[in-house]
Amino acid sequence: MIPSALVVGSGSTGAAVAHDLTLRGVAVTVLERGEIASGTTGRNHGLLHSGARYAVKDQESAVECIVERDILARIMPELLELNGGLFIAVDEAGLAYREPFLEACARSGIPTRELTTIEARVLEPALGSNVLAAVEVPDGVFDPLHFCLAFLATARANGASIRPYSEVEELVVRGSSVEGAVVRDRRTGHRRTMEADIVINATGPWADRVAAMAGVDVPVAPTAGVMVAVAGRYVDRVINRLDKPSDGDIVLPQRRTVVIGTSSWPVEDPDLIAIPPEHVALMFDRGGELVPGVRRAANRPRGVFAAARPLIGRAGDASGGRELSRTFECFDHAADGIDGFVTISGGKTTTARAMAERTADVACRKLGVTTACRTAEVPLRSYREFYDA
Repeated sequence: MIPSALVVGSGSTGAAVAHDLTLRGVAVTVLERGEIASGTTGRNHGLLHSGARYAVKDQESAVECIVERDILARIMPELLELNGGLFIAVDEAGLAYREPFLEACARSGIPTRELTTIEARVLEPALGSNVLAAVEVPDGVFDPLHFCLAFLATARANGASIRPYSEVEELVVRGSSVEGAVVRDRRTGHRRTMEADIVINATGPWADRVAAMAGVDVPVAPTAGVMVAVAGRYVDRVINRLDKPSDGDIVLPQRRTVVIGTSSWPVEDPDLIAIPPEHVALMFDRGGELVPGVRRAANRPRGVFAAARPLIGRAGDASGGRELSRTFECFDHAADGIDGFVTISGGKTTTARAMAERTADVACRKLGVTTACRTAEVPLRSYREFYDA
């Protein structure tokens, strides 16, 4: 009999988990309470991380990012703009950060190339005259929705069922095992019980809520960040501030816009994020230090949005969430006395495939499936095929 799995959440992680499990012969149903990628994934800035941002303080995350960046370049080249990135110093603190940054990138296996200020300005004329140093890294950008659709289109071609607007209201717990979920169709109001051999919780900053339905605890610290979109493609590469991660230190292109991000503060409810006006002003102020032209759009942003990062940790662990690692963790809740239930959280969209591999490995051990992961080699179908079915 074919083993079955319910994957709760259709963001980048849930979509990648569905793809991985279907390649291993598991019958997968993806449950999403809204539209595809309508949670955190659909509200990120679409930065394909080289890992350089984390190299100095969070080497584990940095290594994960550069490895996965190269894998994604192989399996989804249609979806990625491998335009590269620049880390630029605009003050003495940035200059002092350059050497430890270069050393940390080298330790993490992240390629770098130092540029003169003239070379940097030739590559990106919109940079300010305050550039003191520049380092080139292999960053890139992607469309978050298309990212998810490519994984899901491939999963569905291999037999997965994708069910948007299907909200999990309860988990079916019998004895010490999760055996399914009670699901409400948000369009019709109809409720049904769906059973499966395993349930995978890939709901990002909502992971603790879903886990609580099974009476188990997941240490997620939802941390919000404001991003601002500005009409006009001011730069063609990802522009990063050469310094430790801080507010408004990334300006990146997305089609005919640029996105400035991001701030960071803890939130209690990922569904209710009030955007502080001062954070929006800060994005223009700080982003304008890197690309002065964006300040001209301060009174007419194309869009202002926020998302809650699903960082691993407890609320109050670190101020604003900046000190929490961007790595990920997979929880087999058999360790909590509840079988048939696995949670994956943390990480980034860039590392979604690796997160899925770790999760599918755990799930398949529990299901008795011995097929190895193939997602690092199997090319994804076009995201457009998601709409063909």
